[in-house]
Amino acid sequence: MAPRRQFAALPVAHGDSGPRVLLVTSRGTGRWVLPKGWPKKRLSGAETAALEAFEEAGLVGDIAPDAMGVFRYRKRLPDGALVKCEVDVFALRVAEVLDDWPERTQRRRQWFTFAEAAALVEEEDLAALLLRLAAA
Repeated sequence: MAPRRQFAALPVAHGDSGPRVLLVTSRGTGRWVLPKGWPKKRLSGAETAALEAFEEAGLVGDIAPDAMGVFRYRKRLPDGALVKCEVDVFALRVAEVLDDWPERTQRRRQWFTFAEAAALVEEEDLAALLLRLAAA
């Protein structure tokens, strides 16, 4: 079976101590992940990723129109089934971090260096992407 497609935002902000990436916790397991979701009708992959960043992390910014990378993982569905997913990742230059957002009571969010984020995520492909960015 072909992998199911998802779209993720890679939220980045540049500060005095260099670039940082924002991760959120998943609702089910509490593991650190990028804001991501399933395709939405009438939205491009980039627009979907930007919407997920707003809903899951309260982020507003400029989303790149083209994916910067892809990672794969297995998602556990509510019925317990595991499905293979392939996630297109879009860079999001964060302009605003909101105090109030739709999933604020369901998730935590935190800024990390790229290397810290790579050590925290479980998906090997995503960790490799973050490490490539850390080295850039």
